[in-house]
Amino acid sequence: MSHTELHRRHGVLASRAALASVATALFLLILKSYAAWATASVAMLASLADTGLDLFAALVTLFGVRFAAAPPDEDHRFGHGKAEALAALFQTMLITVAAAAIGWRGIAAIGQQSAPQQPAYGIGVSIVAIIVTFALLAFQRWTIAQTKSVAIRADHVHYQSDLLLNLAVIAALVFDSLLGLRGADPLFGIAIALWLIWNAWRAANEAIDQLMDKEWPDEKREDFLKVAAQHPELINLHDLRTRTSGARDFVQFHVALDPDMSVREAHDIVEEVETKLEKTFPGVEILIHVDPEGQIDEPGNPLAEADEIAKL
Repeated sequence: MSHTELHRRHGVLASRAALASVATALFLLILKSYAAWATASVAMLASLADTGLDLFAALVTLFGVRFAAAPPDEDHRFGHGKAEALAALFQTMLITVAAAAIGWRGIAAIGQQSAPQQPAYGIGVSIVAIIVTFALLAFQRWTIAQTKSVAIRADHVHYQSDLLLNLAVIAALVFDSLLGLRGADPLFGIAIALWLIWNAWRAANEAIDQLMDKEWPDEKREDFLKVAAQHPELINLHDLRTRTSGARDFVQFHVALDPDMSVREAHDIVEEVETKLEKTFPGVEILIHVDPEGQIDEPGNPLAEADEIAKL
């Protein structure tokens, strides 16, 4: 499968996952709107606010993955993959704002004697939300495994927190309304807000790493080098640089070859290395620069001079 075909397939899968997220959020928003009004529960209100953000964030994610799936053009030769990271970052900002508002509402409700009303309805809605969310998470996990989409991964993290959020709503309603433990509902609302902020922080870090072109994890780099080092003609491999943009990986590095080798021979070796790497890392964009053995491009720069093969 060519790079273009693979990228197009990833875009279609990510778009479907984003559409599933939109549909799920819209369905749950309708259910929870009435539940929040009927129960007057702070925890349920927090859950409703989170679902409203889920819907808005899912729409942003849908736009992001579709824009990221657009092929490279004259102004964006490396593609549009970072649109996913921008969508994920915007999503985390929304989550943080909502969490702060929920936490404030919970603090204001502490000490109030009124208990949530119609707890059975709120519990039922939360159970339905858990079942629907489980189904969406399963589809998202499969999509992430296929595409490595950072935007879908950020959405997945958010919906994982929704499982705990809905369990917390059930616990709050049981403790406060059924068991008579006044104050449990706002405390659970505050706990949910803190959990949302923590997950927003984690998702934001990953998005920022992509925008800042952070290197691959050490394990992934080592796996890549092990495949590249298998070619017997490579004297060394240095100045390895890696990054990820949306669902696409980019790698560039220098290789040292026999200085008496012809241009055609060096080209054939580089093609063989690229072919083997692309089989193990489908869709990766590879750029290889050939140096004659003994050539030092940037004297004194350990990042450029280091022989990566010797480290294995």
